[in-house]
Amino acid sequence: MRLFVSEGAPGTLPVLAAAGRAQGRAQLLVSTVGPEECVVPFLTRPKIPVLQLDSGNYLFSTNAICRYFFLLSGSEQDDLTNQWLEWEATELQPALSAALYYLVVQGKKGEDVLGPIRRALTHIDHSLSRRSCPFLTGETESVADIVLWGALYPLLQDPAYLPEELGALHSWFQTLSSQEPCQRAAETVLKKQGILALRPYLQKQLQPSFLEGRAVSNEPEEEELATLSEEEIAMAVTAWEKGLGSLPPLRPKQKPVLPVAGERNVLITSALPYVNNVPHLGNIIGCVLSADVFARYSRLRQWNTLYLCGTDEYGTATETKAMEEGLTPQEICDKYHVIHADIYRWFNISFDIFGRTTTSQQTEITQDIFQRLWNRGFVLQDTVEQLRCERCARFLADRFVEGVCPFCGYEEARGDQCDKCGKLINAVELKKPQCKVCRSCPVVRSSRHLFLDLPKLEDRLEEWLGKTVPGSDWTPNARFIIRSWLRDGLKPRCITRDLKWGTPVPLEGFEDKVFYVWFDATFGYISITANYTDQWEKWWKNPEQVSLYQFMAKDNVPFHGLVFPCSALGAEDNYTLVSHLIATEYLNYEDGKFSKSRGVGVFGDMAKDTGIPADIWRFYLLYIRPEGQDSAFSWTDMLLKNNSELLNNLGNFINRAGMFVSKFFGGYVPEMVLTSDDQRLLAHVSLELQHYHQLLEKVRIRDALRSILTISRYGNQYIQVNEPWKRIKGSEADRQRAGTVTGLAVNIAALLSTMLQPYMPTVSSMIAAQLQLPPPACSILPTDFLCTLPAGHQIGTVSPLFQKLENDQIENLRQRFGGGQLEESLVLKAKVSPKPAVIETAGPQQIQVLMDEVTKQGNIVRELKAQKADKNQVAAEVAKLLDLKKQLALAEGKPLETPKGKKKK
Repeated sequence: MRLFVSEGAPGTLPVLAAAGRAQGRAQLLVSTVGPEECVVPFLTRPKIPVLQLDSGNYLFSTNAICRYFFLLSGSEQDDLTNQWLEWEATELQPALSAALYYLVVQGKKGEDVLGPIRRALTHIDHSLSRRSCPFLTGETESVADIVLWGALYPLLQDPAYLPEELGALHSWFQTLSSQEPCQRAAETVLKKQGILALRPYLQKQLQPSFLEGRAVSNEPEEEELATLSEEEIAMAVTAWEKGLGSLPPLRPKQKPVLPVAGERNVLITSALPYVNNVPHLGNIIGCVLSADVFARYSRLRQWNTLYLCGTDEYGTATETKAMEEGLTPQEICDKYHVIHADIYRWFNISFDIFGRTTTSQQTEITQDIFQRLWNRGFVLQDTVEQLRCERCARFLADRFVEGVCPFCGYEEARGDQCDKCGKLINAVELKKPQCKVCRSCPVVRSSRHLFLDLPKLEDRLEEWLGKTVPGSDWTPNARFIIRSWLRDGLKPRCITRDLKWGTPVPLEGFEDKVFYVWFDATFGYISITANYTDQWEKWWKNPEQVSLYQFMAKDNVPFHGLVFPCSALGAEDNYTLVSHLIATEYLNYEDGKFSKSRGVGVFGDMAKDTGIPADIWRFYLLYIRPEGQDSAFSWTDMLLKNNSELLNNLGNFINRAGMFVSKFFGGYVPEMVLTSDDQRLLAHVSLELQHYHQLLEKVRIRDALRSILTISRYGNQYIQVNEPWKRIKGSEADRQRAGTVTGLAVNIAALLSTMLQPYMPTVSSMIAAQLQLPPPACSILPTDFLCTLPAGHQIGTVSPLFQKLENDQIENLRQRFGGGQLEESLVLKAKVSPKPAVIETAGPQQIQVLMDEVTKQGNIVRELKAQKADKNQVAAEVAKLLDLKKQLALAEGKPLETPKGKKKK
């Protein structure tokens, strides 16, 4: 192999560091060439660094070369590594290029240099802190660490640009910088000149136009818009002049919605939420809200669209919830199905049907698929050892057993996994196991179960994936998860459980069992459709004419991308399988996780009580949608996005455009005489609209939202530069110019109304009503910017769309959802009557919360004592423990025990 590098080229740093790490794995010749030398024969422009492989092929992407060297050294890449590399290319590099250019070429210093890059540095620091690991992806360095270190080293070698408050970033950077391969790479590239060694290279680069993080302003941007060809401008003007007449006729609404031969038929599902859990914001953005945006967009495109969801109602969790609340499982399902439906209705989710899995159709369809699998030899029988609680007279599902981890000794390990060491556990391996329902010790018993023979179906699955995934819109994390399962080899998967609440198994000898909820839950999409229409097979047994989009969080990927397809392929009944599997990463809450029991985070039934409209919640959740990596809900950021992007940018522009029509032209859209500058604006808006379409067709929901805000910024800049409020007072030519600017601006506002519909449907309707948009303009989104409000069109009454969020309002909400609700609850519980005879016991759920708190506080006290911590600190934590025990005793209706003092020696 031969590696071509150039002195002073930033991309050379990580490549040399990665090569040094792989030293000895292969013969490598390093050649230093000039920055203008064309090394790759089929490229017309110079490209450095370049790796020429022994096969004669070339790698000329810094990240690709680093990946190759890491593979040589035996390091495999996981999904998190790929996400970091994508982030480095799309987010870090634009910011870093600007910072380096300002520092080295323009001679700027301080915040002028740090400003563009600060947000990216904070992101790295936050990620390292949250994971509590020394490197980006875990305990050992990955290719992502080397790539990011190599990109950042020229800047961060100067301590002035490594903020002291970013402690985790500082430690990570110093650790990597002290490694020999990195030191040698830095010496080779920078040649003791420091960052000035990059000047010859940077001086030949175009001045970067970095916009991320800039404060929203109505002042015109200094950077010019992208250069347009005369052809692009002419096409935009032609489309504009055709107006509404160029739109296709409205599709008549049909019910039920059914596929139509020869048309685009889109079937959309969002993962079925467990009925017994109230969804939090992460659940909402991961499944129903993301799917709703795509469903609304599909309808705007006049695609034949059916969007469905429902509650997943069978399983152990439902049985246990019913026991806690003293209800039957069916009563629990009825109660919580209504709660879910109300939450999604408030969030304006546009289901065609929101169903449930406790139906006769679910039983019929599940049993039919099972019988077909059984008859074709795809189901096995085996005996499994399980924990059984004799007091509860039931086998215990993994999540309802806890005990001491056999690996690390953690005392609250679950029956499937230890939260402390992360290792997977077989429940029978737990030491001192306890039933979480009654706290008795379960015993090991054998039980016969049925297994789906996934190894026997693996070839069919591989063939289907090979035809489906390439060219599809499966998200990268979904592809990686399925690949990792296949790489490890599929294993038979148990599909039955020893429960009463579930779909009965139609097989002799298994009458006392039900299907495991994750075998039959995915069939719920089919049964919910069957409840919607008796012609459900036109959707679910029609793969040639139906495109199936399935939305979920990444933990659901194996069941939708592997278990369900294997079941359907084995059934051999021509089922429609997923065409596009859209999986999000996780949404965290501030610096931690959502927890209903601890009162941390906003849950769906709480959002409407905050006084913040549903569309604001939708906007912010979609703005921070965790598409490529985990993201976090932040009250401060929500305030900033509302006040800057919505109030000052979008709302300000639409309100000004409408008010100018009302104030200066009596409520009628004025005549428009377009100048060449106006025609260029038409073309820019059309290009951004087309970009919006491209992104949403690829289900890049978060990025498409940016296109809306970009067009709004175009509008604000256009108004600010042309100042119609001044021109209306001037000459006839000035007044005509004011009319053109106002007319064009209000048409941009009309376009934004329709583009907003998938994201903020209520705000979209408000704009449409204020501007009196014609029905076709509200129901169809064209691919070009059209004149939908011609001269003479009368608009309605214009009013503000958004309200400012205040700091004290947000701070109150932060306190309220940061555990404050639980604290208030516990204080109230502690203030019961001191007479034991009249104490009212709390419910099982509240008692369980307090038991968990006592256990956690007990662990804290034990750890402090083991560490021989300061006596005062130990005493304070012991006092907390005693107080929690007192609250628990009161909640359980027990008399309070008098503390026993220690005997004096």
